[in-house]
Amino acid sequence: MLQILKYSFFDMIRNRWTFVYMGFFLILTVALFLLSNDITKVVLSMTNIILYLTPLLGILFGSMYYYNSEEFIELLLAQPLSRNAVFTGLYLGIASSLSISLILGVGLPMLFFGALSSPELPAVVLLLFLSVVLSIIFSLLSFIIAMKFKNRIKGFGISIFTWLFFAIIYDGIFLLILLLFKDYPLEKATLGLTVFNPIDLSRILLLLNLDESAMMGYTGAVLQKFLGSQLGTYMILITLALWIIIPFLYILRIGKKKDI
Repeated sequence: MLQILKYSFFDMIRNRWTFVYMGFFLILTVALFLLSNDITKVVLSMTNIILYLTPLLGILFGSMYYYNSEEFIELLLAQPLSRNAVFTGLYLGIASSLSISLILGVGLPMLFFGALSSPELPAVVLLLFLSVVLSIIFSLLSFIIAMKFKNRIKGFGISIFTWLFFAIIYDGIFLLILLLFKDYPLEKATLGLTVFNPIDLSRILLLLNLDESAMMGYTGAVLQKFLGSQLGTYMILITLALWIIIPFLYILRIGKKKDI
């Protein structure tokens, strides 16, 4: 597994799209600092950009890498290797390369512009952490989609729709439910529905720790009211951990049954 992870990691590092990925966030972060020297404002701006872009790029990179590596995967599975080792190594390789590129692209400008000496350092670290978590979650979803659908066009289409669903459509459905049932107490239902969207969970967690209650929306306000900032943070972190563990275990299950 470690050998496969090493190969997958260096294969992604050599890919020019990895450098484009890192360079995009590097330029974006520097541009925001040039527009405003206030780290709080930069973190808030990055929240709205990164928490939507990292899932999209993660799910596209994951799908693209899996489809381009199908022949290599078939070769590995023809060897006396555990299927769990093959799929775990491949996934960890792409996840680690994406995470490092993201941390360097966002973290280096933050350090250069004085994040270490800023009182907003915890928010910066949390932003990087959540960006990596979302990248991991959506690259996991991309592997599931690619393993389920051998047709590349269908796989890419479903991947993009998955991102659209969590980034845009889910919030629209959520708002519609709130409008239709506004006369009923929906606080507990709101908390339950939020669990099913990792993007919303990440945004609420970051804003809870930034104490920007005006930007948390209805869900964030309910979470803060019923759980408080600290308990709400723990609940969100546990839920995000489940968003990683469950898809990963599902990948291993598909890998054992998949007919290559």
